[in-house]
Amino acid sequence: AEFCENGAKAVSWEADPLKIPATFWEQNSVSSLRDRSEYWLGQQGRLVEPLYKPAGKDHYQPVSWDNAFRIIARELNALESPNEATFYTSGRTSNEAAFEYQLFVRAFGTNNLPDCSNMCHESTSLAMGETIGIGKSAISYTDFAKSDLIIIMGQNPGTCHPRMLTALEEAKRAGASIVAINPLPEAGLINFRNPQRPRGLIGKGTDLADQFLQIRLAGDMALMQAVSKRVLDAEAAAPGAVLDHAFLEEHCQGLEELKAHLGRLDERDVLAATGLRTEEIDELAARYLKADKVIITWAMGLTQHKKAVPTIKEIINLLLLRGNIGKPGAGPSPIRGHSNVQGDRTMGIWEKMPPAFLDALEREFGFDPPREPGLDVVESIRAMRDGRVKILFALGGNLVSAVSDTAVAEAAIRNTRLSVQVSTKLNRSHAFVGGQAMILPTMGRTEIDQQASGPQFVTVEDTVCAVHASAGRLEPISDKVLSEVAIISRLARTVLGDKGPVGWAGFEADYDSIREHIGHVCKGCEDYNSKVRQWGGFVLPHPPRDSRTFPTATGKAMLTVNELETISVPPGRLLLQSMRSHDQFNTTMYSLNDRYRGVKKGRHVLFVNPEDLNELGFADGEYVDIHSEAADGVDRVLKQFRIIAYPTALGCVAAYYPEANILVPLDSTAEGSNTPASKSVIV
Repeated sequence: AEFCENGAKAVSWEADPLKIPATFWEQNSVSSLRDRSEYWLGQQGRLVEPLYKPAGKDHYQPVSWDNAFRIIARELNALESPNEATFYTSGRTSNEAAFEYQLFVRAFGTNNLPDCSNMCHESTSLAMGETIGIGKSAISYTDFAKSDLIIIMGQNPGTCHPRMLTALEEAKRAGASIVAINPLPEAGLINFRNPQRPRGLIGKGTDLADQFLQIRLAGDMALMQAVSKRVLDAEAAAPGAVLDHAFLEEHCQGLEELKAHLGRLDERDVLAATGLRTEEIDELAARYLKADKVIITWAMGLTQHKKAVPTIKEIINLLLLRGNIGKPGAGPSPIRGHSNVQGDRTMGIWEKMPPAFLDALEREFGFDPPREPGLDVVESIRAMRDGRVKILFALGGNLVSAVSDTAVAEAAIRNTRLSVQVSTKLNRSHAFVGGQAMILPTMGRTEIDQQASGPQFVTVEDTVCAVHASAGRLEPISDKVLSEVAIISRLARTVLGDKGPVGWAGFEADYDSIREHIGHVCKGCEDYNSKVRQWGGFVLPHPPRDSRTFPTATGKAMLTVNELETISVPPGRLLLQSMRSHDQFNTTMYSLNDRYRGVKKGRHVLFVNPEDLNELGFADGEYVDIHSEAADGVDRVLKQFRIIAYPTALGCVAAYYPEANILVPLDSTAEGSNTPASKSVIV
């Protein structure tokens, strides 16, 4: 067994025995909750009964479940078009609830299924889908120990993916070389004390990174191109000795075009974009050329830039050149850290699921699901702002805090006719609501889910495509909370009546019935009920990983040509990224501290390189207002943030998410994926 610190925090937070009393809603208006911090809201305890804010009122009041569903159904069925509603999903949602939810939404008549993936790894899904045919990690955790070189880009495993550190330590002991590429020298990468082992608690720790490249924000694309160019130059100097020609000829397309393009790459542009020295890039290239098996792993430090999609395509280019995919110890590995976000996508939570999935849904349930693409998160905010979407239903999450351009998001949601939140605890999305608002309290994953057929379990999928079962052991916090599956079942039954494609009550009574349909509809999930009952679950198929087959438009892995574009930062300005603290999981704050970075009792801080402070005339500890500069001319500002002198990359600063979201314009997104560009904001 392995202990995950952040997992333990999440379990403890969800299993909070404190209940929000009925008097709380009498004493605290909705508008007064807007003045409270995210941390304060989360500390008030568990939601224990359904709540309703009528139109024109400023307080939530208790409501029965039946009345809650009737009100929601009345409003949904009164819409002129199903596309006037949008149905958000958080990564906390189980596979069973996600599958049932997308079925209900499509039976209702819309593909408006935005989810948290739109804000994080959508860039990954698009880039990998177009180049290798699938947007998921092509390795397992055991591959780390088989690798010769592991390149970690745009992420901080110590905070966001703690279990990964153990795999990295084992890889290091097995002889792997590790390179960390990040604008900040994160403690969990540079030196790691493993709490899983006694010596990790009392010893000096493990120096994980053999090389640390302190890259400028948004410089990763230039770096990958520069390394690929060095690989091609090495092949030109020793023909046949560097590239994996057999792999390239059998499985890939686009090599000659890539060679011609990278042949024109200007090293001066690379150095300006990356902030690195030529010798540092040479060293990375030498490590890559020496290694037979290479893993490149990344997270939101790469996905939340304007050029995120081509950046990830350049990672794929580099891996393909030497056949580093579809063999042990090698491959691309995006790290998705938000509970079941990957499983939700497998289950159909996406505004533009492919025709094959919709065809399977039609065969299984006998109705024609809508075919036109729906709205993603950013598009949903725009539609609510403009009055085109009148109802927001959110299955978990904290959308108003998670999305960019906070002030616009707050106003957009307040512009709806009805907003509904399925939640375990309070957050800011319960304070910025529609004319009518509903809070539907749900069970946590830690609680016993007792239904008509007996205790139930649910399933989830992790970042390396492994599916396993999960069942709670604690008594529910209240007899007035329902499971996510029960909430969706009863809502669907009330909204659709006899028009529904299934017997929703059967889904609620026995989750095996949902899994039976999952096995018929979702690719790779055949015989799902049996597989998830195996010890340890099962791993979903991944054609590039399993057999070096690539389900792209051409049937080949695609080497791509991507034009390098650098961000021009005016004199006296800096480039800002958002990031998480160590005591944080997405928008949930467990404390106001950040142990790894030495920050205590406060989140309104800005990390700035001492040289930049000196040049700009500011000092460590000084309080400043942070203004973002955008093409729309809107003055977005964070007031009274304390400067912390910190060894960030020159010209780059960092502030905590979600506070920094207010600085990111809604229309500032990654090209193609529409993911908020939260990692490259001019301030």
